[in-house]
Amino acid sequence: MKMTGAQAVVASLQEEGVDLIFGYPGGQVIPLYDALYDSSLRHILTRHEQGAAHAADGYARATGKVGVCIATSGPGATNLITGIANAYMDSVPMVCITGQVPLSVIGKDSFQEADITGITAPITKHNYLVKKASDLPRIIKEAFHIARTGRPGPVVVDVPKDIFTTTIDFEYPKEVRLRGYAPVFEGKSSEVDAVAQAIAEANKPLFFIGGGVGAAGASQDFLRLVEKYQIPVISSLMGLGAIATTHPMHLGMVGMHGTVAANKAVMECDLLVGIGVRFDDRVTGLIARFAPKAKVAHLDIDPAEVNKNVFTHLRVIGDLQWSLPALEASLRKIFVEGQRSGGWIQEVTRWKEESPVAYQKSDDIIKPQFVIEELARLTGGKAVVATDVGQHQMWTAQFFPFHQPRTLITSGGLGTMGYGLPAAIGAQLGQPDELVLLVTGDGSILMNCQEIATAVEHRLPIKVAIMNNNVLGMVRQWQKMFFNQRYSHTRFANGGTDYVKLAEAFGATGLRAETPADVPAIIAKALETEGPVFMDFRVSDDENVLPMVPAGAPLDQIIEEVD
Repeated sequence: MKMTGAQAVVASLQEEGVDLIFGYPGGQVIPLYDALYDSSLRHILTRHEQGAAHAADGYARATGKVGVCIATSGPGATNLITGIANAYMDSVPMVCITGQVPLSVIGKDSFQEADITGITAPITKHNYLVKKASDLPRIIKEAFHIARTGRPGPVVVDVPKDIFTTTIDFEYPKEVRLRGYAPVFEGKSSEVDAVAQAIAEANKPLFFIGGGVGAAGASQDFLRLVEKYQIPVISSLMGLGAIATTHPMHLGMVGMHGTVAANKAVMECDLLVGIGVRFDDRVTGLIARFAPKAKVAHLDIDPAEVNKNVFTHLRVIGDLQWSLPALEASLRKIFVEGQRSGGWIQEVTRWKEESPVAYQKSDDIIKPQFVIEELARLTGGKAVVATDVGQHQMWTAQFFPFHQPRTLITSGGLGTMGYGLPAAIGAQLGQPDELVLLVTGDGSILMNCQEIATAVEHRLPIKVAIMNNNVLGMVRQWQKMFFNQRYSHTRFANGGTDYVKLAEAFGATGLRAETPADVPAIIAKALETEGPVFMDFRVSDDENVLPMVPAGAPLDQIIEEVD
């Protein structure tokens, strides 16, 4: 079938089952948008290209599908950079299609030209500059295959304008053959057996889960392991929701802002089994004192993560949908019921009960932790929760109960302020029947507040809780704790922004709470109001996220401070 390169891109997306695209048109992608005009694909016009990238990211996280975004050349493409880097750090499958100047003028500093493949090389799983229109179907097929297989990640396809307008004979490939790219699904059974033996022999085993468990769709397999062999669990930020945070075996988040029980368990366990985790520096603290008594095992699909940060004694390389059932099958052969005493479970349970995450309540000042508790109470914890980055993100991780995978949509590795609102839009469009909440701060919300217009245009029922403390809260906390209270440029002048008026200016509903007594009624009203609602909570401006250790400090510092 003959069609233009632009039509071939649209047809290729349809072949991949794409039903939703986020984007922003511009000169070099006009032919592609002209082809979209006649297609059945739903396109969401965001108000900034960064918003398109984050929305595609949020859609991918909430659905497990590949997120797709489009931008034009030059500034359009470079505006995607933060969103691409964010997806790369958190292993989110995305395909980003960018326009490029015509082949004949590439490299001549043409109007709106930027070397997007060169710029994105370090922050993509792979990228392409299309030089032959006939290659488009194959490249799109490969891009989706690379994005979704193995360790997921973003792929950029840069298409010169004249490639869009060239006529080709369209035939979509039935399979992908990529030399040098063969991600492992099934690994070595001997590696699985070695980890099973270590678990059977351990007195104080501990599971440490990351975002890979939910991303692999392996939560139920993991839960069976936990319950059958009674092994306590700690989680990274990205791992929250892989099993319910309210599960008796779940000790909470580990690391810089982790629970006492989780951090203490790391220090005392004799076997630490990392599953789909990166052993990030915010988790490990001082590596020399991380899990000092433990043999470390690591299950991951990406061999590059093994021994990258923490020395690993045992490893299993393979997809968790293969390795976790294989581990259970291996354990079934060698584990003897009752061979491990219940002392370890009793010990970690006592730590959890004795040192819960808590805060000083107030009848006069709205505490952000209280707002999050009320959000959880009034929704029954049944929501997809997006966050921005800062104190509110950590309080959400600590005080909102996550019962299911893909219900926490947050920027983990890159820590991107401004991520939350467009990500919530993507999540809501991907899960239209779910309640989507956004917990954000007055610093973060302004970074992509133009996307309020996108939420209003599509009548998305996102409920936004702004923790308005008139400061950049996390930076202020670091300045208070580690920089002698030298508060350099972290307070907003003139009382900050009126977020009720801002919401109303875009056509959304704005509500405000100024006392703790206002909070439940404001949330209840928001939940029963149609369309996007922005709740301005005037919270305490001197509240700290606790526990807290400085970057690079040992995790036992949390334990010492609490004790």
